[in-house]
Amino acid sequence: MAQLLEAAAGVFCKVGYTAASTNAIAREAGVSPGTLYQFFPNKEAIAIELGTMLHHRMQEAHGELFTAENAALPLDRMLDVIVDPLVEFNCQNPVFLALVQDSDVPGALTKEHDALHTSLVQQVNTLLGLRAPALSPAARTRIADMVFGIFKAGLTLVLAREGAERDACIAELKSALYGYLAPRLGTEAMAVPQV
Repeated sequence: MAQLLEAAAGVFCKVGYTAASTNAIAREAGVSPGTLYQFFPNKEAIAIELGTMLHHRMQEAHGELFTAENAALPLDRMLDVIVDPLVEFNCQNPVFLALVQDSDVPGALTKEHDALHTSLVQQVNTLLGLRAPALSPAARTRIADMVFGIFKAGLTLVLAREGAERDACIAELKSALYGYLAPRLGTEAMAVPQV
């Protein structure tokens, strides 16, 4: 089953969900289509299983990032400890973004992605509240949405590059976030907020 999911991830990344076929996934896995059908009835079931697995991994990974301790770091360091693991996860799992950006993915996968998106934006919102408690709830929500939008746009560019060019794009992404957040949050370390 793991071999089939890995093969599906490769196919979805290469051609997208819509153009992928169970035959292509079976071929990539080095198994017959009949073997694939013993585990999954169709392409949709494969995408849902793969997406669910990746969503759980992502939730586990990002749960440790948005902490009061990280909110108290100098802004550049805070961005490093939050952005780097999120980028690394997506670089190691490029199918994650490929699936969520395809308009034809199964509805169950879209619902999971929407829930994860909402959770991430809420965690950014909470971090903003810890870092800048004087911000109004409306301002925090607007800033959290903007930060997440900047991150997603930058992530698309990061994943399209490799090596030194990818590293340069990651630096540019952090620079964009820093430039946007510095006037709103300050740049210096602060006392660890009480939660």
